[in-house]
Amino acid sequence: MSTLRTLPGTREQAHHALVLLGAPATTRLVVEVHRALFDGDLAVADLAADLRDEERNYDPDVCTAYRIVPALHHDLSAARGLITLSGWSVARRLVSPRQARADALAAVARIAEFVIIRASAGIAAMALLRRLAENVPGGAEAFLVHDPRALADAARAALAELTPSPAPDALVSRWELLPERQRLFGIHSLPHQRGGA
Repeated sequence: MSTLRTLPGTREQAHHALVLLGAPATTRLVVEVHRALFDGDLAVADLAADLRDEERNYDPDVCTAYRIVPALHHDLSAARGLITLSGWSVARRLVSPRQARADALAAVARIAEFVIIRASAGIAAMALLRRLAENVPGGAEAFLVHDPRALADAARAALAELTPSPAPDALVSRWELLPERQRLFGIHSLPHQRGGA
């Protein structure tokens, strides 16, 4: 028996959410955003499996528009638990506490603006905005009146107060010299050795 699947696959659904978020995100947030704003059946387990398969089955000879890949720490190792798109610049894939805060605020503004554009925001979209508003200074108050525009404004105002530092040129140069597999999936760090030999 064959079944016809009309929904996009896991990879495409994650791509939709990541494009909207515009920054590294947890698989859970990617799934929440997709479920609230797009049609589909994206699940955390499926997305995690897809990410593992992306690295395990990597073939440099296979051309693809994008891959779901991990975010990167400043030592260029994979930031496990955070995903990005392969087409993003290394600066956009880097994570740090300060950058994560800026990315989160920008994502809230983008999601709120997306909800404004849509003709009708469902219960799931409003619940997502309510949850995201809790992490924005003045966001909860702005969202009390169910006004996504006020939430977007609050997020943009908080974002304007942050000054995330750009990726150091040396780091970008180092990343550019890596083999493609390491540029995509990060440098595997060596396990810590005990004692001396």
